Amino acid sequence: RKGAALMVEVLTALDRYPAVPQPEAGVTYAAKIDKAEARLDFAAGAASAERQVRAFNPAPGAFFELDGERVRILAAEIEPVAGEPGQVLDDRLLIGCGADALRPVRVQRAGRGAMSMEELLRGFPIPAGTQL
Repeated sequence: RKGAALMVEVLTALDRYPAVPQPEAGVTYAAKIDKAEARLDFAAGAASAERQVRAFNPAPGAFFELDGERVRILAAEIEPVAGEPGQVLDDRLLIGCGADALRPVRVQRAGRGAMSMEELLRGFPIPAGTQL
């Protein structure tokens, strides 16, 4: 609430706040994100994988591959379940990431629309024990 009030104060008296140019020394452009960077690294831990999901959404989209098909994870949650990195731990696609696990919530198969995890698993079952 304070932020909104201060924003109004600053915008109504903009001439009282002089512009300060930023130094041009050391300015660089960020490199374009490579799609390979969006491949999920389950060995880095569930927190890292969940950050990847948020960072690469909507594009290029964090993903894993199963049987040559790319599956994007659009939203995920961390669960306190230990498991081998990249191994599916249950029939609802809980993915082991070492000390914790990643539970995808919304996913998208290649060439298809976004769907819930339940919708994906009805037509594309991924059994426990599968290594991603």
